[in-house]
Amino acid sequence: METGAKDKRPVRVTIANHTFTLITSGDDSEVLELANRVDELIAGIAKRSANADTSRLAILACLHLADRLNSVEQEMKTLRDRMEARARHFHGLLDQVID
Repeated sequence: METGAKDKRPVRVTIANHTFTLITSGDDSEVLELANRVDELIAGIAKRSANADTSRLAILACLHLADRLNSVEQEMKTLRDRMEARARHFHGLLDQVID
């Protein structure tokens, strides 16, 4: 969901049996899919967490998503480092060929 764009419109989603109206300038189907994924995540956590209220489920879902985000960021950093190392290697090889 972007902010600051001109073409903003409301999209209604339901997460954990609560309806929310979100304002988006992006693709409605993408917002709906993200909401569906969050709803499924919360439902999965609820199955494993007896007597958990909605707030607790939301916090656990946020922690899960934060952990996944952290893992993806670490993977991206590793890939970026490998790419930069290869770029330096190829730059060195080009320098050798030019010299």
